[in-house]
Amino acid sequence: MFFLLSLSFLLTTPVSAQTDPTLSGLNQTAVQVDAFKTQTSASYAGFLQTKTGQIVGLVLSFVGVIFLALMIYAGITWMTAAGNEQQVTKAKSLMINATIGIIVVFAAYAITSFIGVQILK
Repeated sequence: MFFLLSLSFLLTTPVSAQTDPTLSGLNQTAVQVDAFKTQTSASYAGFLQTKTGQIVGLVLSFVGVIFLALMIYAGITWMTAAGNEQQVTKAKSLMINATIGIIVVFAAYAITSFIGVQILK
């Protein structure tokens, strides 16, 4: 069965997509219109803003995962301290530092977002 499936993938020929000549003619004509030119330049700016927003969202998600991992690690350290004050102090310090770190990151995001909105106006 596996042989037949692999053979069928090898025997298939790739299909190349052909562009419709009507669409390319419409695109060539649309480039000559002034309203279309301003709309396409605005869409490039929107594209840049969208990609930047996606990257910032990805970084913030990563920071959130790091924060969660640090909190879980600190919690486990505290629970397994078994009365050892040095481990409890270490866990408390890690929780406080992780919380301060996430507050700083979100404050920086809020300030950057506010400034970005003010600049784009």
